[in-house]
Amino acid sequence: MSKAKVTVVGAGNVGATAAQRIVEKQLADVCLIDIVEGLPQGKALDMMQSAATEGFDTQIVGTNDYVDTANSDVVVITAGIARKPGMSRDDLLKTNASIVGSVTEQIVAHSPNCIIIVVSNPLDVMTQLAFNKSGFDSKRVVGMAGVLDASRYARFIAEALNCSIKDVRAMVLGGHGDTMVPVPQYTTVNGISITELLPAEKIKEINDRTRHGGAEIVKHLKTGSAYYAPSASAVAMVEAILLDSGRILPACALLKGEYGVNDLYCGVPVELGKNGVQRVIELPLNETELAELQASVKAVKELSSEIA
Repeated sequence: MSKAKVTVVGAGNVGATAAQRIVEKQLADVCLIDIVEGLPQGKALDMMQSAATEGFDTQIVGTNDYVDTANSDVVVITAGIARKPGMSRDDLLKTNASIVGSVTEQIVAHSPNCIIIVVSNPLDVMTQLAFNKSGFDSKRVVGMAGVLDASRYARFIAEALNCSIKDVRAMVLGGHGDTMVPVPQYTTVNGISITELLPAEKIKEINDRTRHGGAEIVKHLKTGSAYYAPSASAVAMVEAILLDSGRILPACALLKGEYGVNDLYCGVPVELGKNGVQRVIELPLNETELAELQASVKAVKELSSEIA
């Protein structure tokens, strides 16, 4: 049986770290592509020289030519400029729209049967753009945001409760930005809702920190943005697709009436497998959660209209 092939577009911190995780997990051979000459080639060579130590047989090649990406099963788009202190994800809109649009066209030309995972910000708008440019069925274009936001949420909950993070399952809905909607009733520790374990004021504090989790890291780094957690989150989605595991993860998917939203990409729980988004899961929400989700959807729509 032939190995799967994953292309990672963008050899910056997120892309290179995602590529490293994929080959070390032996999920697939990887093609790492970037417009900067020598950058993906050098990083790929460096990773391959760790194979004997790390014990993986998967291969990674670096390139500047989309011909080398041909026949990919999954393509992870990380290309784009990163945030700097004081910038929001939305400030990246125009520049990254141009980049993601061009990348999508070239990917589709060489891998017409692939599944696309978008990581570039602003995430929801870039995923919608990739869908529009690709001409693919919506189940084959999905955005990585909820896995990351939920992972941050879980970390803050584990800290607050001084419990093992292995027992925490977090749920975050809505756009990947300041209007994201952490959902305490569906966030549990070994099956127990955090509403039973933490006071309301502490949950509110954790929710707010989760919404600004990326900005908190940018503020510390000053010259870059998060990449360890984003790359791990993207690879979790790659793994679910390649292994056809049917994992239920929060991700950015096209809504077709779910949650009262039509023809818009937004963060919701989905089942991921070999066909991409195999189904969107609609959760019953209380009035407060539904109002917050509607506000998040409105913000995504407004941003999307700027590049329509």
